[in-house]
Amino acid sequence: MIIRKIEKKDDAQVAYIIRTCLTEYGGDHRTDTAWADPYLDHFSEYYIHENMAYWVAEDNGTVVAGVGIGPLSADCTICELQKMYCLKDYRGTGIAHELLKTALHFAKQYYSGCYLETLDNMTRAQKFYEKHGFVRTDKTYGNTGHNGCNAHYLIEWQKC
Repeated sequence: MIIRKIEKKDDAQVAYIIRTCLTEYGGDHRTDTAWADPYLDHFSEYYIHENMAYWVAEDNGTVVAGVGIGPLSADCTICELQKMYCLKDYRGTGIAHELLKTALHFAKQYYSGCYLETLDNMTRAQKFYEKHGFVRTDKTYGNTGHNGCNAHYLIEWQKC
């Protein structure tokens, strides 16, 4: 398994992974989830700034999972864990753990905490985030545009 930053050749597969996972959990075709993200089909062009990045996990030449880090707004030191999705056959293999570890290591260079939003019915994902130190919160941060995501989490390593 290789974890690396996204490249242009990965864009279609990453979009496929995200849409497949959203379909699995009833988040497909919704305007208030990642499905409607205007950059979904070309993340390699979006994640280009110093304080943001997107990584993919590749197994035998095929991208099977991904995760991004990006700012919530210009005036906050908390970032957002973005578009963390893994194909069903690769869940429970440790890939997500390695991706999250990579993303948070990067985030700590620029931010004092990390926020994420997910669907309430993604209970396995919520347990995963909690296992890695994220705490569920009623507070929302930034304007993510994902109003359909009703489970919010935060991890802080320094106070914002």
